[in-house]
Amino acid sequence: MTTAVATVMEAATEVIGVGHSRPRPDGRAKAMGELRFSGDLEAEGMLWAHLLRSPHPAAAITRIDASAALAMPGVHAVLTAADVPGRSTYGLNYPDQPVFAATEVRHVGEVIAAVAADHPLTAAEAAEAVVVEYDLREAVSDPEAALAPGAREVHPLGNVLAAQRVVRGDPTAEGDVTVEAYYEMAVQDQAFLGTEAALAIPGEDGGVDLYVATQWLHVDQDQISASLDLPHDKVRIHLAGVGGSFGAREDLSVQIPLGLLALRTGRPVKVVLSRQDSFLGHVHRHPARMWYRHSADRDGHLVKVEARIILDGGAYLSSSGAVLSNAACFAAGPYRVPNAVVDATCARTNNPPSGAMRGFGTVQVCFAYEAQMDKLAAALGMSPVELRLRNALGPGDDLITGQVLTGAVPVAELIRACADAPLPPESALEWRHGVSDGHIGDFDLPGGVGRAADAKRVKRGVGLAVGFKNLMYSAGFDDYSVARCHLEDGRVTLTSAAAEVGQGLVTLMEQIAAEVLGADDVVLAEASTIGIGSAGSTSASRQSVMTGGAVEAACRAVADDVLAAVADDRGLSLGTLRLAGNRLVSDDTVVDLAVAKAAAETRRVFDRTVTFGHPATEELDEDGQGNAHVAFAFAVHRAVVDVDVDLGLVKVVHMTTAQDVGRALNPLQLLGQIEGGTAQGIGLALMEELVIDHGRVRNPSFTDYVIPTALDIAPVRIAALIEEPQPGLPFGAKGAGELPSISSTPAVLAAVRDATGLTLDRAPVRPEDIALAKEDTP
Repeated sequence: MTTAVATVMEAATEVIGVGHSRPRPDGRAKAMGELRFSGDLEAEGMLWAHLLRSPHPAAAITRIDASAALAMPGVHAVLTAADVPGRSTYGLNYPDQPVFAATEVRHVGEVIAAVAADHPLTAAEAAEAVVVEYDLREAVSDPEAALAPGAREVHPLGNVLAAQRVVRGDPTAEGDVTVEAYYEMAVQDQAFLGTEAALAIPGEDGGVDLYVATQWLHVDQDQISASLDLPHDKVRIHLAGVGGSFGAREDLSVQIPLGLLALRTGRPVKVVLSRQDSFLGHVHRHPARMWYRHSADRDGHLVKVEARIILDGGAYLSSSGAVLSNAACFAAGPYRVPNAVVDATCARTNNPPSGAMRGFGTVQVCFAYEAQMDKLAAALGMSPVELRLRNALGPGDDLITGQVLTGAVPVAELIRACADAPLPPESALEWRHGVSDGHIGDFDLPGGVGRAADAKRVKRGVGLAVGFKNLMYSAGFDDYSVARCHLEDGRVTLTSAAAEVGQGLVTLMEQIAAEVLGADDVVLAEASTIGIGSAGSTSASRQSVMTGGAVEAACRAVADDVLAAVADDRGLSLGTLRLAGNRLVSDDTVVDLAVAKAAAETRRVFDRTVTFGHPATEELDEDGQGNAHVAFAFAVHRAVVDVDVDLGLVKVVHMTTAQDVGRALNPLQLLGQIEGGTAQGIGLALMEELVIDHGRVRNPSFTDYVIPTALDIAPVRIAALIEEPQPGLPFGAKGAGELPSISSTPAVLAAVRDATGLTLDRAPVRPEDIALAKEDTP
């Protein structure tokens, strides 16, 4: 079924079940500035922390002297590696990163010491007073050089963070037409508005309470407990307001040093990172270098895809294994490919660590394989749309990993919806305002009001791209979530440790409870590690499915208990009593009461905690074969751009998208996810690049790291939302937050190529890539 845009734009109503655009419960507080984000927290007697970071990408530490810092008035503690009572290292998937660098530093921004003082400026001054002497080393900053024989080892574990080979069919097969190219993607930062911040409060039991913006409370707890040498129940993690995430808060940042300072001083300690320290203190999207060769027969059927993919993981592992696995699995795109050879490697370097970011692993390869499809279409003299349709995956087809696709695989339908959608008129002013008086508005040309553009030199281009990704954890990871439903006096209280990071899970949890229980009074308990099991990470497009599934299961368990109680009270047979809408129905009577009211009538409390999950999927074998994923989702973008070929400036005029969503649980929030992901994709295509020069970050600020503003983002029009429920998932819904960031970048770049005739095999495309190369335009 295709949902029209009118449904997506449905006004919020009082109906709170799934499928409706219910407003966010935290929406007003955010809009009014009343929600307390992690940086807003405070406590009586609070101290301030500051982290001392390495200015060098590679060096041996020969001496650390904190005596001058400790002697400063107002300084209460200075901690270094010798002060870590438990495990000295941590890591999201493997503990290869030191809490404090002790003998060497491996990237700019690595933490060496932590200071607690009465005032944040005092803490910063004391950190600067810590004497650290270095023996500088040459940084291993090129990932290909890091993988070369004889390269200096960045870490005792070696310079290969992860590797995956995928071989399918006949590696020697060849088609009639072949295209090949090299592609490069630069570093993109998650660029969330709220920098890392936290408050640690020592407990009377010798433990610590940490209030922090994070994506995975229980894995934070695991790592912090190990380093603080405390039992899990003495390290209590509470979710503070999260000012954006997009993957960067999966890894620890300030949690362990802050906990140590609180325990050492016996006082609450707070830290708020500066924007520069935030850029240096969290992981980024993996930069990529990719070589691709596609071959097809003369009718445009793909014969073989070959790829060599090198990702730069930076100094530590983080989630590089999962990112690389995704890059290898999805390297050929959502197309039927009978033969494939993919070699993917993630290198360890002295660059800042890379990790999870929206669409991890698939964003990089989608940029390359979609450019290849356009090149192949040109070589065949075929429409890029027709080439994609001719090779589009469908139900029952298999991936290059051998996994057979089940459920909805509407690739062709999505392509047609986008390709057939109306294009905007040539005049942006005419398109926006429905008039055409010959006047070009201030913001209608590339460059906006400060333009030097000549309208006669502006060229329009149109590009289309297809992306897909797995949903939930994959490749051997056990995926589950725990939720609790408590029903008392008609009020439903839901408890989960799932992190709300802006995606709207808090709304969906309430809607699911309302749908199952017919309740109109639903509240959410604080997300913490106290009294509830793990909900897993808010990542991998999984929380709507996994935690949504746990909430649904817990609410249904409570509903069953209520049915039993009502049957007992009324002398009815439980076998004949059932729930129909919000009424209890038996063979001979209808109890016209909402379930919540029935519970109140019986004066009982109902409470259920449920674990919802999927069995661990298969790990890929040595040839990259296996059923590594639970489910998949697909999306298509079509971009229209105007390009000033003299100045190299690009204006995105229009974005059209179609997406496979399973079921739209909250259409308004779904639209917000699509718009947000598309905005990040546009940023990666045209402007977002963290410049790393021999291990040093050259633009760690929003002055120099440019992100799109409202003036850079075109209206996003929905051509279609395919609502074909996915079997086995709660309400048939699919996670939707990552898909828009995958296909939007290659669609914009395809449109720029169409306008300019240039190759443009690097993302983001820079003005000089167009302006200085325009002479080569056919």
